Amino acid sequence: MEQKMQAIAFRRYGTVEVLETLETERPIPRSGQVLIRVIAAGVNPADWVLRSGQLRFFARLKFPFIPGSDVAGIVTAMGPGTGRFRPGDAVYGMFPSIKGGGYAQYVAVAEDVLAPIPPQLTYVEAAAVPLASLTALQALRDQGQVAHGSSVLIYGASGGVGSFAVQIARNLGAHVTAACSTGNIELVKSLGAKAVIDYTRNEITASDTHYDVIFDAAGAFPFKHWRPILKPKGLVVSINLNFANPLQTFLSCFESTGKRLKGVFVRPSGDDLTRLSAWISTGKLRPVIEQSFPLLQAAQAQRRSESRRVRGKLVLVVDEKLAQTTVEDEHCNNRVRQWEGRELD
Repeated sequence: MEQKMQAIAFRRYGTVEVLETLETERPIPRSGQVLIRVIAAGVNPADWVLRSGQLRFFARLKFPFIPGSDVAGIVTAMGPGTGRFRPGDAVYGMFPSIKGGGYAQYVAVAEDVLAPIPPQLTYVEAAAVPLASLTALQALRDQGQVAHGSSVLIYGASGGVGSFAVQIARNLGAHVTAACSTGNIELVKSLGAKAVIDYTRNEITASDTHYDVIFDAAGAFPFKHWRPILKPKGLVVSINLNFANPLQTFLSCFESTGKRLKGVFVRPSGDDLTRLSAWISTGKLRPVIEQSFPLLQAAQAQRRSESRRVRGKLVLVVDEKLAQTTVEDEHCNNRVRQWEGRELD
């Protein structure tokens, strides 16, 4: 007998009005996958970029398409060839946005992209972590080669990716300058920024300070905008596909100054997420959440995300009973243990 679940999906490209609630078959984990009962799911710009059809020529979606690419929840079933986790484990992780599936009560996910949820996080907090923090880590560590003593400017420092980037750059030993609006100055200072530029009052590129790495976490400007404040061998890492396209990246390699541009294309990684979890467990990294929404208000959540004025992250609550519990919470542990080894309702 097929088991059903509730999900949010769209059957055609368009505005948030194309999102609908549907009842669909619960996925069955394939080889290397586990089935997760989703407690909370992150909302990311990729969700509405795909919904709007902006990437329709690059990513073919199968309708009805369930958006969502990072989740926090409980393992309920195992596919063949798995063994890192077992039913009852609290996990979180991200998977490719074009795969989707996060805006649902259950999702089947490759085991190797998951990590145990740090015990002090609630499921809502955990759902805010994977995609944004992995993007920031891979942008700074891998693309930017940020190390101890690097001077780093983070633009969009109070957003979902930017708020993680400030903390990660600090943890890597960099001197961090954060660019944000007036109302977010105290937030980015609390995250570890040593200097702050209020871009509503000051022109960033008019500064006398030059940087080894500029991370445009908002994808706000093209490479030429940042060139004046880069050091001679400096690097811009951009999150925006339009500004970090292959042609611009290629041409930047021929800059006589040695200044370069790189794009960041986040890849799912359970190993990287485990490294980030270690920072979370020791108080060196934390998610910033602006608001959570019930799953059925996914349209409102995406509309807010499209404003590009989100302070930190937005999260969808799929299971209200467990969403605000932590893994170390005794009540939550009792709930998880009683379901170990069998399917969750």
